[in-house]
Amino acid sequence: MKKEAVLILPNIRSTYNVGAIFRTADAAGINKIYLVGYTPAPVDEFGRADSGIAKTALGAEKTINWEKVASTTALIKKLKKTGFQIIALEQAKNSVDYKKVKPKFPCAMILGEEVSGLSPAILKNCDLIAEIPMQGQKESLNVSVAAGIALFRILGV
Repeated sequence: MKKEAVLILPNIRSTYNVGAIFRTADAAGINKIYLVGYTPAPVDEFGRADSGIAKTALGAEKTINWEKVASTTALIKKLKKTGFQIIALEQAKNSVDYKKVKPKFPCAMILGEEVSGLSPAILKNCDLIAEIPMQGQKESLNVSVAAGIALFRILGV
């Protein structure tokens, strides 16, 4: 039986990042993607496809279940009630190296928005914070690149 894993994308601005994450999520076997806040959806409320997402997702936006939700905190609480482990991918004082994470399934991985990452309020509701160590001058990776690295390593794909 396939292990259940979902993604939570709160306030990701770039349609290209969202599309790339859909494509990577499909490759990694993600069951569902939750699009929170102003994160763009593959199809808007009028049924129009988002060309930026479609361009980078290459059809994955049509094969992965997704849901638009308003509140990250409410979603985390709902998922926890049904037994999900919530893993944040973020730099924080209490983070652990992503290579050492052993997820408990079902699990949800939450990715931070491009500029400011995940808020302290969201992080305090997570069960675990995983961090990808940086070796160069830059302090972070593009969110879609970080998603790919973390999904394949943490989920053992």
